[in-house]
Amino acid sequence: MAYFKQRITIVNIRKPMKSINEELQWFGTSLGLFNLRDKDKSQFRLFLELLKAARERKPLNSDELAGRLKLTRGTVIHHMHKLMESGIVLHEGNAYILRVSDLKGLVDEIEKDIQRTCDTLRDIADDIDKWMVHE
Repeated sequence: MAYFKQRITIVNIRKPMKSINEELQWFGTSLGLFNLRDKDKSQFRLFLELLKAARERKPLNSDELAGRLKLTRGTVIHHMHKLMESGIVLHEGNAYILRVSDLKGLVDEIEKDIQRTCDTLRDIADDIDKWMVHE
């Protein structure tokens, strides 16, 4: 049986009330997308580029992203793997695109992912509970 690996992280932090950039940073941090090790905020910058492109439903390849953000292709691919693992970025052909074209839609999709995961956990817990009763 093959398993699809998706890491969903939600962090409850106080929301800033200062600027759109800080709100975007808060949004991504709340989803566990950015961490302190990313000193030059390259994953955040990649997320913003993908967000802009998603509004036009235009996938971007790693060379385009690297050129736009002055990053190495390796850095782009590293961060894209993390964003794909989180379930918010899709790999289409040789390009990347956000799963949906806006942030509200992204939250809606993440909520559905969490519900599906909880439903699966509940079903397995029920099976285990039944098995434990018969042992």
